Amino acid sequence: QVQLVESGGGRVQAGDSLRLACEATGRTFGTYTMGWFRQAPGKEREFVVGISLVGDSTVYADSVKGRFTISRDNAKSTLYLQMNSLEQEDTAVYYCEAVFSVTVPQREEKYDFWGQGSQVTVVS
Repeated sequence: QVQLVESGGGRVQAGDSLRLACEATGRTFGTYTMGWFRQAPGKEREFVVGISLVGDSTVYADSVKGRFTISRDNAKSTLYLQMNSLEQEDTAVYYCEAVFSVTVPQREEKYDFWGQGSQVTVVS
């Protein structure tokens, strides 16, 4: 199993940037495909971006392409999400999730582990 803890959320102005981090403990981080999901109030959790085991493959939701960048440092067991040009619509709780897979699933039910979430609030 793997335990995940997100950090780096906050309240920012539209157009600002934030970087989220997700630290993993437990089973070897590099054996998991990782994803970022988000859930806004009253909405279902949605896929944001995913990254393969060694970071050679990424999948982005259309809504964040060109603004968000996912990366991972397997030596530090940490996943990152760089968020630029933030919009009010990006306001949500952001979750990092892990799945023991060689592909990058976009369906949340495919993931086996997730953290407690980090709140991101974007105001105009």
